[in-house]
Amino acid sequence: MFKPTNRRRFLQATATSTALAGLGNWAFLSRLPRVSAEEAQLNPGAVGFQSDIEPLVRVLEETSRERLLEEVAARIQSGTSYREVLAALLLAGVRNVQPRPSVGFKFHAVLVVNSAHLASLGSPDEHRWLPIFWALDYFKDAQAQDVRENNWTMAAVDESAVPPADRARQEFIEAMDNWDEARADAAVAGLARSATPAELFELFCRYGSRDFRSIGHKAIFVANSWRTLDSIGWQYAEPVLRSLAYALLMHEGKNPSQSDLPADRPGRENVARAGRIRADWQEGRTDDRATVELLATLRQRSAEEACDHVVELLNSGIAPQSIWDGLLVGAGELLMRQPEIVALHAVTTSNALTYAYQASTSDENRRMLLLQNAAFLPLFREAMKGRGSVADVDITQIEPAAAESAQPAVDEILAEISRDRMSAARKVLAYTQGRGDVRPFIDGARLQVFFKGTNSHDYKFSSAVLEDYGHVSPNWRDRYLAASVFNLRGSGDSDNRLVERTRAALAS
Repeated sequence: MFKPTNRRRFLQATATSTALAGLGNWAFLSRLPRVSAEEAQLNPGAVGFQSDIEPLVRVLEETSRERLLEEVAARIQSGTSYREVLAALLLAGVRNVQPRPSVGFKFHAVLVVNSAHLASLGSPDEHRWLPIFWALDYFKDAQAQDVRENNWTMAAVDESAVPPADRARQEFIEAMDNWDEARADAAVAGLARSATPAELFELFCRYGSRDFRSIGHKAIFVANSWRTLDSIGWQYAEPVLRSLAYALLMHEGKNPSQSDLPADRPGRENVARAGRIRADWQEGRTDDRATVELLATLRQRSAEEACDHVVELLNSGIAPQSIWDGLLVGAGELLMRQPEIVALHAVTTSNALTYAYQASTSDENRRMLLLQNAAFLPLFREAMKGRGSVADVDITQIEPAAAESAQPAVDEILAEISRDRMSAARKVLAYTQGRGDVRPFIDGARLQVFFKGTNSHDYKFSSAVLEDYGHVSPNWRDRYLAASVFNLRGSGDSDNRLVERTRAALAS
């Protein structure tokens, strides 16, 4: 059975001197109150936001980009909490940034909120504000882009069309199945007011993974919005779910409900495949040979063949954990073959589907999420071919770097990432050999994102891959971590302006 790791224990950061070497002086962060692990982790049952979050959202919306960090810093020093800032950041994004024409691009200002939060969770107390300050600045950039394009703002729901509680679920299903935006918008408002988060999740994880559009951003939006709402409180769910339903209905051309389009075909075929999986499929034996076989299929075969192979493995008694090992490590291998935007999203989409699989209690949904991930990876692989050369890399054949004297140090690996990523990957394998705790490397890699990251993908990718390291079996996780260096930041990369801007904000 696929077992989630204890992320709190695994990601509790303890920055080491090697990981922090050359990363600058963090003393300026002492001007802000520390965010404890307990506050950043957040207990959804204990969240008690005041009803006047709207004024803080308006501060984010109306303050200029040049002044926002200073304004938020002043409010934090006056008592505004981490939770309130996180909530206002998400709500400002869904109200001001349109998730169209593709669920990505400027909409990363919303998608990245949970990734920034995860980066905060994985950081020492004194560093936890940095990802949030970065996300605040990024929101202003996305807001300005939206204004330039069409100045979209989420309108108030048509209350006359909102169905009563006893009809909201069926109205939503029919609207989503028919790709009817107006009907779905009213129905999801009714659902948000009547259904439990668990009931809502089972619906949204189904629709977030049903089609291969926007290179996985639909599934990513489902996972990230759920995780953020679990953190800030479900009293803010309605506008978030309206934005999410609108995003999930994105398509080009003909209505998919009336067509047989390539993006929808794997999902429709997997409904039948899911019914052919043995009843007790969530139990079984882990088998590294089965993972190797699946990796070979993902490397060469079609989406249909990959899904058939997954059904065959499950029906032969293989545990889902061995399938997930193949899917997560296979996504990492794609990144090694072409470290560009498509393969990056193979990794972050697999992370989102992994989360959905773990969070779902529906046997039907779990079958579909597993099969859809198996279908998506060959589709990502084929999409990579139109973006340049794809290297012939087999992740199972990468050897650890030869040790000259001792295991490579963290700062040596971080420096090597900026020079030669394959060499850095081999050094990661040498570093992890016989080591029970790789947190020093993870801490160092995360801090590089804070100092060197320049876009939302740095946060989305690093949060996804450093989390999924704990979801992969021990026999495979070191190779998965080695693949991550193909998109992590190295210590030789140029610094971004975030830290200096934050210093200036706190000094003013």
